[in-house]
Amino acid sequence: MRLPLSELAKLLALPLRGDGSTEITGVAAIRDAQKGDLTFLGNPRYEGYLATTQASAIIMPGSAVLGGCRIPVLESDHPYLDFLRTLTIVAAERFPRPQGIHPTALVADGATLGKDVSLGPYVVVERGASIGDRSAVLAGCFIGANTRLGADCFVYPNVVVREDTVIGERVILHSGVVIGDDGFGFLREGDVIHKIPQIGNVLIEDDCEIGSNTTIDRATTGTTRIGRGTRIDNLVMIAHNVEIGENSILCAQVGISGSTIVGRNTTLGGQAGVAGHIEIGDDVRVGAQGGVTKSIPAGIEVSGYPALPHPQARRIYASMRQLPDMVRLVRDLGHRIEELEKKLDQGRNER
Repeated sequence: MRLPLSELAKLLALPLRGDGSTEITGVAAIRDAQKGDLTFLGNPRYEGYLATTQASAIIMPGSAVLGGCRIPVLESDHPYLDFLRTLTIVAAERFPRPQGIHPTALVADGATLGKDVSLGPYVVVERGASIGDRSAVLAGCFIGANTRLGADCFVYPNVVVREDTVIGERVILHSGVVIGDDGFGFLREGDVIHKIPQIGNVLIEDDCEIGSNTTIDRATTGTTRIGRGTRIDNLVMIAHNVEIGENSILCAQVGISGSTIVGRNTTLGGQAGVAGHIEIGDDVRVGAQGGVTKSIPAGIEVSGYPALPHPQARRIYASMRQLPDMVRLVRDLGHRIEELEKKLDQGRNER
């Protein structure tokens, strides 16, 4: 990126104080910034770095400029948010959307491509599938039969989207995502384990983002659903017939068992595990490595295994640190009781 600060100020709609001809070539945190970088100040604790930062310009509140600033300033009431907007501009230039359809891409008869669709090398689009306008599918991806991919989606390399999946608009799928594989459905009969056919599908609503190597299983019957605006981290496992509410966050290595319902605006911390056939209400927060074994009402924060209300879980885990001392104390008390009982027995015998 090479952009005059005055032009960047226009793009961000922020007031500029200082030399607008300053050339911005990158972005960085205030401690790491070098010449050409734009940085930001969003926390008063970092004001001390104003005197030492090597950045060429900074986004910060106008009220925070105490006694002036030695580098140009873009004044912002929300510096971090506007810095993120700048990152979006940088990312668009550094990682431009691919254009066109690579000659090695295989598009089956009956598949439908919208306007300005991009397909990378060795992409496979099966019969009956449709890809919406301006969506990009990068190298080595598989789009299964009768799958619908909405407009403005971005699918990174080596993603597998199995048949009958429905994906909304502006969805991002990172490398290695697998959507629509069979759910883990089996029935034991004596020594024989029968496979239960998985004939449902997966629905991913608009504006979702799904991290690398995450798997979302198709429903046994019906639909596995990911609600609008949900963000899913890497290495997450979502089983068949799960429903995730809108604007939820699932951190890395979360696992959700089949037929569980997760409410809106819910956050599951890293490595949290959720049992099957339960319901988690809206606005619930599950701490990292929390083990949810039963339904949770809305608005509760839980942690630990089995997951309990967070204040109670904290007291339990704090008490566990004292267990070695408590074991020693109980053992000592046991020895003392034994000695007292021996003395009592001797006294009775002497009488």
